Amino acid sequence: MLVPKIHIESIHQARHSQPHAVLGMHLERHKGKKGIRVAVFLQNVEKCTVLEVGKSQGQVYPMEKLTPEGYFEVFIPRRVKLFKYVLRVIYSNGQVEDRYDPYSFWPTLSEEDLYLFNEGKHHYIYERLGSHFREIDGVAGIAFAVWAPNAFRVSVVGDFNYWDGRYYPMRSLGISGVWELFIPGLEPGFKYKYEIIDSSGNLHIKSDPYAVFYQEAPNCASIAYEINYQWQDHSWIQSRSNTNWKEQAISVYEVHLGSWRRVVEEGGRSLTYREAAVELAQYVKQMGFTHIEFLPLAEHPFTGSWGYQVTGFYAPTSQYGNPEDFMHMVDVFHQHGIGVIMDWVPAHFPKDSFALARFDGTALYEHEDPKQGEHPDWGTLIFNYGRREVVNFLIGSALSWIERFHIDGLRVDAVASMLYLDYSRREGEWVPNKYGGRENIEAIEFLRYFNDVVHQYYPGVLTIAEESTAFSGLTKPTSEYGLGFDYKWNMGWMHDNLLYFSKDPIYRKYDHNKLTFGMLYQYSENFMMVLSHDEVVHGKSSIIMKMGAGTMTEKAQTLRAFYAYMWMWPGKKTLFMGSEFGQSSEWQHNQSLDWHLLQYQDHLGVQDIVRDLNYLYRGTPGLALRDGVSEGFEWINADAADDSIILFLRLGECSEETLLVVGNFTPVCRYDYRVGVPYEGCWREVLNSNAAKYGGTGTGNQYGVCSDLKTWDDRLYSVSLELPGLSLQVFQYVES
Repeated sequence: MLVPKIHIESIHQARHSQPHAVLGMHLERHKGKKGIRVAVFLQNVEKCTVLEVGKSQGQVYPMEKLTPEGYFEVFIPRRVKLFKYVLRVIYSNGQVEDRYDPYSFWPTLSEEDLYLFNEGKHHYIYERLGSHFREIDGVAGIAFAVWAPNAFRVSVVGDFNYWDGRYYPMRSLGISGVWELFIPGLEPGFKYKYEIIDSSGNLHIKSDPYAVFYQEAPNCASIAYEINYQWQDHSWIQSRSNTNWKEQAISVYEVHLGSWRRVVEEGGRSLTYREAAVELAQYVKQMGFTHIEFLPLAEHPFTGSWGYQVTGFYAPTSQYGNPEDFMHMVDVFHQHGIGVIMDWVPAHFPKDSFALARFDGTALYEHEDPKQGEHPDWGTLIFNYGRREVVNFLIGSALSWIERFHIDGLRVDAVASMLYLDYSRREGEWVPNKYGGRENIEAIEFLRYFNDVVHQYYPGVLTIAEESTAFSGLTKPTSEYGLGFDYKWNMGWMHDNLLYFSKDPIYRKYDHNKLTFGMLYQYSENFMMVLSHDEVVHGKSSIIMKMGAGTMTEKAQTLRAFYAYMWMWPGKKTLFMGSEFGQSSEWQHNQSLDWHLLQYQDHLGVQDIVRDLNYLYRGTPGLALRDGVSEGFEWINADAADDSIILFLRLGECSEETLLVVGNFTPVCRYDYRVGVPYEGCWREVLNSNAAKYGGTGTGNQYGVCSDLKTWDDRLYSVSLELPGLSLQVFQYVES
């Protein structure tokens, strides 16, 4: 043995932290002679020979097998320059193979890569860490790289080495904390993980945090995968970058892919990505929604989490297909003119032993102190936003969904839990920031950085915050000390209005302020009006069943009026699947929506009005254009509490874009109800939630009304209207 025995034993025991110092080709002196030492550690190999590459008749150097485990070595005297070589191996079964030595290649990451990663500024780090097919010096193989700064040793294990960590130990790239290895000859499709020995000698088997494809649960191995997809959405992407979404209609259909529709003939399985590309895209387009938003489709083995307990932050879940299948689905949506938003979860991650938790034996991605690192509500771990490599991991995840998978927007989940150190914690259960406050300064800076980077690289891509507190400036630009989101879910409006419409109509007048209060803060942020999945689970009942007392027909009548009110209120729109046709039961993640309900007029009418509201919203330029400015809204009468009537205007850039919105939220029909209007002329009825085609009685104002020179509501002109019970009507001004 030319190498000290202790090093060989360390290789045998998979305890050597610098395997490249022992294995591979090295210039050395042996018995006073200069030469080259070549050492390899091979599995199930009887004989091994070094073959020089690059000469017509390269030299052949038989190696000596020095240990039964597979340590081979040869010393080549008088050679003073390293040369390219292959190993000719004869396996125990007699098979002969020529293969390149993984320990003959230089690191696949540059000093710049490592520096930027440690600084948290390598925005496309997913192109360097993880597993990637490379060709180095004409040799094809896979480059592996993983961040595990506190590991004593890291090996790549998988199908190709019988999951034996003694073979293919990785090289530590110093203080960067990155471990790296290029393995030539490997081809796509094999499963792998990282075998990590921590500083205390404990063994951890971890999936690759940067993998793009995973084996389904329970094994959850990473899969070496080479994405090969030809996009057909170039015109969409180009148009997106030139779109000012603040001035465009945004109506989002929120979907949990696994339960939208199931294949009954095949045991009730979920649709695949490719099946959804056809059925779901056609449905969303038919319904007039501009975007679809998926509950998280990043890899998550626990389906009961609905996707919110992510273990693969760079990978579409394998439950519905492979990465190209996912890309195809996004591509088809774009070809139908529909944007794709995905829920993104940088707030926390699960404790699964195969994933990020205590990745190298230490609290690497999370905090060590459970007062900072554990989420008390969800039993998950909180990212350490003060660690630059963790920030880089999350920023890379966001950018990969946009760049790699053409996602058009990220709705950031649980932002409130990120902003506050005392979120859902009692006194003494949290650690104040350096100023003694409750704000999570590192998380706030991370969110600002995230929004800046996304908007810098991808203009037209939306970022949306799910945030339930009154934290100021979420949608203000970071240059104005805001967080930089495009939109914030308007949770306050949602809760106020659901409370109002859940009341028996006779009592609604006592909560009239719930309808109007939202206008006090409507323009403090860029809001998205939302009725999300969280409102139809855990005993809260479905949206239609919240609609006060009465029969199903009366509930459907109220729901149509409520949706019309929501669509006419300023702000972009989001509606969870099933709510668009008034599903009666709560949403269940493991079964299909109740599509059979559409045979009943009550539910069909709800679906029809949602479709018509979408087209009215998109077809009236002033609505979307002035969603976010106070000049687009004006009260006519916000104080008609005793009658439970609401009256307001939506104002466009010209008088012909003016809409008069009149809601009557009791069952009492009001006749000759006078309403002040801003202009002389006719007001054409463009929507009546009580129309017969929706299942209503059909009473209303037919084609519209004309104004009288009669002062009312502090306006010179007024109109006399018939207001059906539990209805909302929309009139558009027609210049006389």
